[in-house]
Amino acid sequence: MSKKINGRFNRQFDRLERDVPRIARNVLRFLRHPYARLVRIPLGFLLVVGGIFSILPVLGLWMLPLGLLLLAVDIPLLRGPVGHLLVRIRTWWRSRRRK
Repeated sequence: MSKKINGRFNRQFDRLERDVPRIARNVLRFLRHPYARLVRIPLGFLLVVGGIFSILPVLGLWMLPLGLLLLAVDIPLLRGPVGHLLVRIRTWWRSRRRK
């Protein structure tokens, strides 16, 4: 089961990398490497906290899934729910782009 969850998470992360602009793709690739752990964990935590306070003007709800995505790279317990969330977000995004 763990291999299935990790595989789904990695596939969704790969698809996300392909769908974003080049600069964001390069940042995601950098953050995904094991040596970027010292950057990834605090950044993921800050994004989650910023997403929670999305009522403030600069902070937005977009920060929450991105922070969870970064944290899921290091926390296996989050990979299943975040992989599922990525599938749902991608499906929603595709349906919005068609309209």
